[in-house]
Amino acid sequence: MKIIGITSTALLSLLLGLAAPVYGQHEQQGEKQDHPAQQQGKHEQAKPEQQHARQQQQTEQKQQQPQRAQQQQQNKQTRQRAQQQQKNENKQSQQRAQQQQKNENKQSQQRAQRQQQGDQRPQRTQEQQRVHQSAWQQHRSQHWDSDHRSWQQRGGYHGYRIPEDRFRGYFGPDHGFRIYGLPFLVVGGYPRFQYQGYWISLVDPWPEYWGNDWYDNDDVYVTYVDNGYYLFNRRYPNVGIAISISM
Repeated sequence: MKIIGITSTALLSLLLGLAAPVYGQHEQQGEKQDHPAQQQGKHEQAKPEQQHARQQQQTEQKQQQPQRAQQQQQNKQTRQRAQQQQKNENKQSQQRAQQQQKNENKQSQQRAQRQQQGDQRPQRTQEQQRVHQSAWQQHRSQHWDSDHRSWQQRGGYHGYRIPEDRFRGYFGPDHGFRIYGLPFLVVGGYPRFQYQGYWISLVDPWPEYWGNDWYDNDDVYVTYVDNGYYLFNRRYPNVGIAISISM
């Protein structure tokens, strides 16, 4: 009986020893089975928040797209305006340079022409020189402001009018010349000279502050201003002498 009791006790201990690991494994398996479920619950709980965040981000991006497109369009227009302005400035600068070069070439040609004319101008006899000086000096003003009159004050110009195409070709500020060497007459006590086939008669006296020999050495030109023809001296460009044109 004692032996049987001991044996029963031993068998019971053995069974308890085997059952403990099995029970431990079941608990571990239970824990493993519970852990994914908990994680899945957490993921399912996090999904709505993430989706909401993504939706909000997408909404903000959509709202910002028109603003970005408008800003890009404005930047493009600004660049285009700047490019067009630079293009216009370059074109204007080029045109000014070309016009300046053209004017310089024209002035150089005129200087060369005047120099050639000066070298080739005929020599006057002493009698001719005396007549010229006398005619010009007699019509030198003592008080220009009170001695001269404009064509408007004279009631308008009624003499011969130079045809427009011929005027553009030989008259105006761009077509200077010198009186010296041109055909010369004294009519009614007033000097008269011929230029480009037209006789030019002075109607006004010439200012007292002009040089004594301006009619020989100064460049002059004929133009039409204030309803009549005037003779201008390049050395004194602010004063015009009223003249009459005839064939």
